[in-house]
Amino acid sequence: MAFSLAFIALLIERLVGYPQWLVDRIGHPVIWIGKLIERLERRFNRLDLPFDIRRRHGVIAFLILLGVTFVVSLLIERSLLWLPFGFFVLAVIASSLIAQKSLEDHVRAVADALENGGLPAGRKAVSMIVGRDPDQLDEAGVSRAAIESLAENFSDGITAPALWLGLGGLPGAALYKATNTADSMIGHRNARYGAYGWAAARFDDLVNLPASRLTALLFIAAAALVPGASPRAAWNALRRDASRHKSPNAGWPEAAMAGALGLALAGPRIYGGVLVDDHVMGEGGRREATAQDIRRALTLSRVADLLLIILFGILADGFSALI
Repeated sequence: MAFSLAFIALLIERLVGYPQWLVDRIGHPVIWIGKLIERLERRFNRLDLPFDIRRRHGVIAFLILLGVTFVVSLLIERSLLWLPFGFFVLAVIASSLIAQKSLEDHVRAVADALENGGLPAGRKAVSMIVGRDPDQLDEAGVSRAAIESLAENFSDGITAPALWLGLGGLPGAALYKATNTADSMIGHRNARYGAYGWAAARFDDLVNLPASRLTALLFIAAAALVPGASPRAAWNALRRDASRHKSPNAGWPEAAMAGALGLALAGPRIYGGVLVDDHVMGEGGRREATAQDIRRALTLSRVADLLLIILFGILADGFSALI
């Protein structure tokens, strides 16, 4: 049942997305999770305490977050499955945890901004999807940042929630989303979060591991179907560069994307005025990326998304046949 749920949720989100009017009226699951994370931080993250105690408090807060998320999502799932058409209502709710359409819209907006408004507009658009300093980026830097965000967030925002939805139903996807949101909010290596956000950051690395590998394989398969993309170069970049990335997961989709498009992604970049040195993904590729390269990356991701939907359709049919 869970793989069928994931398959239908992927189709719904691909076609409809999560409407902005609904965000304005009731918010979004990520917003609700974020508010709980903020409340827990106000209660537990005391900067005057020793490092080990703050890390222990972070573990407690993270477990509370996961516990609340699990109970609420399980109650929703169990309640809906008793109702007529409840499975399809559940699929609609589950689709809100996947971000195919919104990710594509945000990345496309960067290409549109660069082409129509130049570098200042491109910097403003890319600042909506990346954490690095946009004022430090030239046009190539803006384009690379958008493509890197597309690759990494395809794994975090599409493959991973769909995979955990297929494996664990709504609670599985909701727990993943709570973990990923916590990592993005408190999983930073700085004075404020280095101790408190340790548990969220480490657990996020763990739960994203299978999705990052699957996403890389999807990009390689998609490269075989997209004119001008190279599956062989994607595979070579993946084998050579993925494990060298600072993140244990981000390097896999970024390396595959870089190789497929003949680009050099990642490398040194600036966050909050601090230079973060990192290995280049796709060594030997072009670093002077353009808005057209963003559109090429979007084409590759759309094909990969279609392959993901087909994969879940096959898994749903296969599990249905078994039962």
